[in-house]
Amino acid sequence: MLDLLADPQAWASLLTLTALEIVLGIDNIIFISIMASKLPAHQQQRARQVGLALALITRLMLLASIAWVATLTRPLFEILGHGVSGRDLILILGGLFLLAKGTMEIHHTVEGQEEDKGAAKAVATFGGVVFQIMLLDIVFSLDSVITAVGMAQHIEVMVTAVVIAMAVMLFAAGPVGDFVNRHLTVKMLALSFLLLVGVALVADGLGFHIPKGYLYFAIAFSALVESLNLIAAGRRKRAKATQG
Repeated sequence: MLDLLADPQAWASLLTLTALEIVLGIDNIIFISIMASKLPAHQQQRARQVGLALALITRLMLLASIAWVATLTRPLFEILGHGVSGRDLILILGGLFLLAKGTMEIHHTVEGQEEDKGAAKAVATFGGVVFQIMLLDIVFSLDSVITAVGMAQHIEVMVTAVVIAMAVMLFAAGPVGDFVNRHLTVKMLALSFLLLVGVALVADGLGFHIPKGYLYFAIAFSALVESLNLIAAGRRKRAKATQG
């Protein structure tokens, strides 16, 4: 351990891997925020905390079983010349779940705007929301851990990077969730991101890799445009208030 503390390469791996883990966790934060918003206000923060705690536990368990994680990349069978591994199956199922969940949430948001919000939230239970968060955590954790194993050589570096990234995500989940809940257009944009991530997961599982940089650029650009729209809307509201 002391050798690692004195190794500049280990510190560089830690910084790089931590930054990458935080970036890979963006879609996880969005999903957790949207799912938690279905609960009563006093349960939302706890749901986010439990969801991220489960994500941390899942990542640490996967890191502790690196040998088993490595077997997930071995082909189990072939479809049209493409070897499908255990990792591919998990990504495909996770992507399909995201597509189904994102579509259902968009439909509910568009068609259910006139429904009583209290009654709608009563349908969602704390355990049900946490269970759905846990399912997607497994998919996101698997992709994250495989990336960590490929970038770092020491388990201590991987665990430290994951813990730091999860701490940052825990701090950011509350403000992100509250912001998404306050703005309907932002929620629709976030749901669209989940559909995009779902398509990318299914494509990756089928052997069509979409570089994450393209996805995150699209997300960042869309978020920038929406930020400008919110700023413009705020200015118009203040101008009307001043004139009135």
